[in-house]
Amino acid sequence: MGSQLQPAGLWQPWRSSRALLVIPVALIVVITIADIHSPPDIHLGPTLVIAPAIAAAFAGPLATGVIGVLAVAAQVSIAVFHGGLATTNHIVQITTLALLTVLVVFLSAVRERRSAQLAQVRSVAEAAQHVLLWPLPEKIGPLKIACLYLAAEDEAQIGGDLYAATRCDGAVRVMIGDVRGKGLPAIGEAALLLGAFREAAYRHRSLPELAAALEQSVARYLADFEQTEEPGESFATALLLEIPDRDQITQMTSCGHPPPLLLSRGSAVTTPSLHPAPPLGLGGLGQTNYTVDVFSFQPGDTLLLYTDGVIEARDGDGGFYPFERRAAQWTEASPASLLHHIRSDLLAHAGGRLDDDAALIALHRTTAAHRGRHPGRIIHADGFRHRPDS
Repeated sequence: MGSQLQPAGLWQPWRSSRALLVIPVALIVVITIADIHSPPDIHLGPTLVIAPAIAAAFAGPLATGVIGVLAVAAQVSIAVFHGGLATTNHIVQITTLALLTVLVVFLSAVRERRSAQLAQVRSVAEAAQHVLLWPLPEKIGPLKIACLYLAAEDEAQIGGDLYAATRCDGAVRVMIGDVRGKGLPAIGEAALLLGAFREAAYRHRSLPELAAALEQSVARYLADFEQTEEPGESFATALLLEIPDRDQITQMTSCGHPPPLLLSRGSAVTTPSLHPAPPLGLGGLGQTNYTVDVFSFQPGDTLLLYTDGVIEARDGDGGFYPFERRAAQWTEASPASLLHHIRSDLLAHAGGRLDDDAALIALHRTTAAHRGRHPGRIIHADGFRHRPDS
């Protein structure tokens, strides 16, 4: 079925362009008739150059050239009716129109080539997005999931923000992160962090151990590829969560990343308590302990993860986006609908363009969970060896 949709998609723009060619053709006819019936001292022929100029705006160089030839032919017809082709005035008009047509066709070819290059860049960006940011499933374990990525770079679909989710041992592990910088320069580090998470999430039993593994991966990467002109300036924030299938208590470990929003029914929005460690890549500062914070994530609740591109978006007066207050309007919405509302509202607040990449994940818990530990307990992991009792 997909192979049938592609030709149809190509046919539609071509058919639209062909229909629009009626406009320059009609202009040629109208200008020619008007000039022929005008007094000898009125010359409308030079305005025929409008026809190929208009065609170049939506048609390719071939169609533009055909319109230009028709315009030149119309100018020749006008000359025949007004003194013949041998007059100096008509020779100059025909020659000038022909030269301008050639110039317009050349510009149309340049525009079409740049459009093709832009389409190729978009295609590569889309392919890279699917390779780097694997689409999250709509449902995984007890969770319904929706995700959103807004790139700050023009014509880019990916940047330094990242997210991933995977199943392991009766739970869902989720990561959302933000590499310093934006656009293409941050993609390499984002790819490294995503690959490290997808591999390490299955090997380490606790979130502190997982965070330590990610720190080691980032440190090795920076040792090999860190830019010499800005040493020590590369790092990434990350928030790791473990959401059990049969327990309402969710664990999270933050490496310099902001806490999630917990949306409950009745427009209730809370921010779970969080004790973040330094970002990944700054382990050389002596930080060896990560903290596991816990909170209650009950059926019917929605957990909203985000990067700082959301909360740091500014309006025309410099005001930050009131994320928590705006999210409270849509606590009853499905994950996909919630992110749709936030996207529209965020872009409206920022004037249609963000200064930094932004990523969001909405996790809605659907199934009942068994009673577990009380929310609010903080578990400190010394040297990544301590694992919360279950």
